[in-house]
This record gives sequence, structure tokens and C-alpha cells, in this order.
Amino acid sequence: MVSLNRRVLMGGAAMAALSAPMLMVRAAQADAPKAADRAAPPETHRFKVGGFEVTVIKDGARPSGAPNETFGLGEPPRVVSELLEQNFLPTDQFVNSFAPVLVNTGSEVVLFDTGLGAAGREGGGGRLLEGLKAAGYAPEDVSIVVLTHMHGDHIGGLMEDGKPAFANARYIAGQREYDFWVDPARVGTPAEGGQKGVLANVKPLAEKTTFIAPGADVVSGITAMEAFGHSPGHMIYNLESDGKRLVLTADTANHFVLSLQRPDWEVKFDMDKPAAAAARAKVFDMIAADKLAFLGYHMPFPATGYVEKRDGGYRFVPKAYQFDI
Repeated sequence: MVSLNRRVLMGGAAMAALSAPMLMVRAAQADAPKAADRAAPPETHRFKVGGFEVTVIKDGARPSGAPNETFGLGEPPRVVSELLEQNFLPTDQFVNSFAPVLVNTGSEVVLFDTGLGAAGREGGGGRLLEGLKAAGYAPEDVSIVVLTHMHGDHIGGLMEDGKPAFANARYIAGQREYDFWVDPARVGTPAEGGQKGVLANVKPLAEKTTFIAPGADVVSGITAMEAFGHSPGHMIYNLESDGKRLVLTADTANHFVLSLQRPDWEVKFDMDKPAAAAARAKVFDMIAADKLAFLGYHMPFPATGYVEKRDGGYRFVPKAYQFDI
């Protein structure tokens, strides 16, 4: 029995000695996905719309808390959960991703929105510049930057180390949007934080910016369209080349289920919630009726697809090989 106990003790000591480094390995492995995600280039996706080359860049993605705290405000939480379950999605969290878009027209390289920028990097975002490099572009190649609106996840990448991130670019932004954010009346209101971002990132570029209204052309084949509500001057953009169309819907709908299947539901980050719901209905009725492709900034990467009308809302159909043949 003494001999047996010694063997057991010796074996236990050996196992303890082996288990300590194994625990360290497991801890390292737990952190490995984050490190691996950061080491790999950001996801990019390229396709053609007529003569335009479109490149979608994943600026980042992050878990964003309880879905019913952002979508379906005022709805019973169980109703939001039931809709998620019906679509095979978790009910306790959702993932928010960010998808700036580069459009090479052949004569201009047009970037739509700039992602989170340096402020998002600690959380794994702000990867637009890396994504441009992975797609074969340098920041200096961008000739036009278009801002769909001026929320922080769209303007955060305008400046880098206190300087314009796109040194050779001129800028396009909505006059209505800009006027709202730079107005001193924002001070002391819930919009004050957003105003600080605009004053830091957008206002220094105002001399190089053309401020437009809906209906204006960015370049031939790219036209601004009204979709006010998510922000006061939120605009979307119609791309058309060689008979092919793509609508960049920005933040008109921010979730492929909760915003599209229930377009009337209130969304936390829509500044004018009734106007935003009306814009969703108008924009996606058009997209469904004309069977158009759209690209939404927060849709599942590569953020591109179609919708069909169903049960008072819309069913999202992800892009497949439609642009490849």
C-alpha cells in the first residue's frame, strides 16, 4: 500500500507538472483567435457593376449586446427573441460589422465612408487602410471620399495621426447633414458627442468638400438619393454603369433580419425614428420592386444582396454569383 501510494503521489505530481504548461497553452489558444484575426488581412470582396469595379472592405466587427436594446424598441423582448430564433440567430447578442466601399470608375477611385479609424482599433476595428492595401490600393489612390452621413463609424477614418488619411482626395458630403452637426445648438444635447467627432474629423476638410443635396451626381453614374431619418441628412447612392445597378443604402437598414423583416420597428440609433422607418419602406420597396442589388454598411459581409417583399417586410437574399456571369 505504501508503494502504491508513492506511485500515485509520484504520478499525481507528474500530472500536475504536465498540467501547468497545458493550462498555459490552453490560455494562449483562447487568445489565439483574436491574435490570428488581427494578423490576417481584413476581408475584402471585389465584383463588377457594369464598368465599375466595387471593392467592399471589412473595417471590423464586434458583438453589440442584447438585440432588443437596439432594435424593436418598445416591442416586448420575447417578440424580438422569437424573430431571431425563427432566423437561427442568437437572442442574447448580435454582431455589428462595418463595410466601407471603394468604387473604381476607371477615371476616379471613390471611397464611401471611412470606418471607425484609430478609435476602433483597440476593439479590432479601424482596418480600412489595411484592407485597401490588401485589395491593391494605397490611401493616395483615393480621389474622392463620399460621406453618406456623419456618425462616428463612418467618419472615424478620415484623419490619421492628425492628418488627412487620404492625402489626394476631395470630399463629398450632404449639406443638410453637415449643417446639423456643426451647429452650436448641438452643444448640451445628446448629439454633442457626435458633434465633437464631426468638428475633429470633417470640419478640417471643409475647404476640400463639396456639399450636395439629393439628386446631385458625385461622378457620372453615381447619384445621391434622400434617405433622411437615421441622421438628419443621411443619403444613399445609386450606382449605374452599362445597364447594371447597385444601391449603396448606408444605414437605412442596420440588421438583415431585425431591420428588414420588421422595417417599422424603432431602432436606437435612428435619430428621427418615424422618418427612418418611412425611409426604410420607401428605399426597400424600390429595391424589391426593381429587383436591384444593394449594399448595406452593416449587412453580413460582403454586405451585398437583394430583398423580396414578404409579410409586411423584406427577406434578405445574400449576393451569390450574379455579378460573375
